[in-house]
Amino acid sequence: MDRDAAAVMWQAYAAAHPEAGCASPDYTVERFGDSDALADELLACVLDGPKRATAALVDDFRVEDEPLPRAGSHWIACDGSGRPRLVIRSIELRIATFDDVDAAFAYDEGEDDRTLASWRVNHRRYWERTCAARGATWSESDEIVLERFRVVWPPEHAD
Repeated sequence: MDRDAAAVMWQAYAAAHPEAGCASPDYTVERFGDSDALADELLACVLDGPKRATAALVDDFRVEDEPLPRAGSHWIACDGSGRPRLVIRSIELRIATFDDVDAAFAYDEGEDDRTLASWRVNHRRYWERTCAARGATWSESDEIVLERFRVVWPPEHAD
């Protein structure tokens, strides 16, 4: 991730939005997915508008020694090459299990045909792959962070 470019993006956002309470650099820099191609594909879903939610395993935060996101927190989403593209602000978070995810959340995640059925197929496949890559086994009972967000920067992509 290009953290220097992310810092420049953050400074521009913070200067334009002092009301957001972001004078200090309180953000994370990350990308969607686990590959360059998936990062670009999911970022395109955000840029084109339908994707306004994401899901991540609680264990992934523990493994990375990262705090769980919180409502009001910001993150800078990068493309597959690590170039920062958007500032996103979390607006709603909840912890759930696989069976707790509902059709409204799957729709807001904005991927595939936006149905709960496709959400379940694709997220099961994703988490089985990513857990196996770190030597773990995914289970439907694993805790998942369900996060809804707004795009807040740059202005041409802001909600």
